[in-house]
Amino acid sequence: MRKEGYHLSEKPITVNAIINGELVSTDKTYPRENPANTEEIVGYGPLNTREQTIEAIQAARNAFMKWRHSDIDERIRRMRRAIERIKASIPEMSRLLSREHGKALYDSEGEFAVSLMWMEYACNTAKELLQDKVTEHDGGKTIVTSDPIGVVSAITPWNYPISLSTIKVTPALLAGNTIVLKPSPFAPLTVSKVMELIAAEFPPGVLNMVHGEAEVGVELTSNPDVSKIAFTGGTKTAKSIMKAAADTIKHMTLELGGNDAAIVLPSFDVNDARAMRRLVISNFLTSGQICMIAKRVYVHRSIFDAFVDKYVEAANRWIRVGDPFDPRVTVGPVNNLGQLKYVQSLVDDAKSRGAKVIPLGTVLNEEQFQRGYFMQPTLVLGCDYHDKIVVEEQFGPTVPILPYDDVEQAIALANDSIYGLTSSVWGDPEEAVRVARRIEAGTTMINTAAVQGLDVRFPFGGVKQSGIGREYGAEGILSYVETHVINAPKNLDLPYIPE
Repeated sequence: MRKEGYHLSEKPITVNAIINGELVSTDKTYPRENPANTEEIVGYGPLNTREQTIEAIQAARNAFMKWRHSDIDERIRRMRRAIERIKASIPEMSRLLSREHGKALYDSEGEFAVSLMWMEYACNTAKELLQDKVTEHDGGKTIVTSDPIGVVSAITPWNYPISLSTIKVTPALLAGNTIVLKPSPFAPLTVSKVMELIAAEFPPGVLNMVHGEAEVGVELTSNPDVSKIAFTGGTKTAKSIMKAAADTIKHMTLELGGNDAAIVLPSFDVNDARAMRRLVISNFLTSGQICMIAKRVYVHRSIFDAFVDKYVEAANRWIRVGDPFDPRVTVGPVNNLGQLKYVQSLVDDAKSRGAKVIPLGTVLNEEQFQRGYFMQPTLVLGCDYHDKIVVEEQFGPTVPILPYDDVEQAIALANDSIYGLTSSVWGDPEEAVRVARRIEAGTTMINTAAVQGLDVRFPFGGVKQSGIGREYGAEGILSYVETHVINAPKNLDLPYIPE
């Protein structure tokens, strides 16, 4: 008998596109299964056409002509009403997110909490950030305005569909832009419902949404009426987006892949159970499917053996794999079959090269485990520094832990990557900060990592091939405006120009 809190099959839902304030259905749809029980279809998303995508972009363009002149107080009022709508929907929406994504229910609720935290911050700070900056000086008067850019194309991934959509939609609309959003087909349902709630508070055409395949993505990134692209996803896809956008020189914010290193210093206390738990969570939250998860861990050789023993203890206490609606579960399934096969291939490759693979945690229900895209989390030891599981982004429930001999080597290993999204340093805080200053990353966290160390008040983004630009913080709002300088000099005639 299933325990209270377990998920029972529910009727599939169908979501639609949003074009010029209307919900638009299509003849063609695609199914989204439950990753925890692949025989269950959670719902269907529309397969929009290139023509419908053009229609959505044109609706956004037409709406922009008026919306750009709207008052900032009106924009904030509308967004605050949308926030209240989302808050009221959390019990229902978080369940839907767990069903279509596979993440444990507490994790889905946490994603809504982070999303709302950002939306509230943006509403609280937008007016001051976006107001004119007027300077009276000896040479006259200069006004610096923050003008909206235009139509924004937002393309979002499946791992954190709500937060990685609201991180774009909120500042874009507050800054006076309009937007066309394309969600991932691997988690399209909940984000579509959330966008419906937001769109209902704004004039038609301000927030549009389309679903679809390659032709939709190509139109969103190459259409000349699109002025900015906001993309979160893989580095390979980002390269194609940059090529598609090149002819019209679009603004871009790209938050891309990462292979985030964690450096454990000799000063780290392996007996600190809470710190070890934070490290385990930083590896396996959301089944390791977070861009900013700690994906490779370097531990000083002097504490390596003791660290591994305590790490395994902590992992076995925290990791409980199973149905996302079982309140005991901390790790759900992998989101989709392709990702599951990829992560398993990395583990198999490491094993074939002589690495030791240690299963972690407890599988609560073997029958349930076999019905979904489940993978028991693993610790991989004995890797070479250049094995695929170390140098590639796993994006799944596995982590390699490797020894190093001195801090210089650890820093070199951390920086030996095409990526530079986040990183973490564990140990004496002052020493950790000194090490952090030498790591090539957009964010480095001290004695924590991943979502545990995220603060929406400060900018987030990557260096190297982990991206361009920043989200969150003031920078995340100002990335949706053009700086316009209006200069009114006192002396209109330059003395060195002859009559």
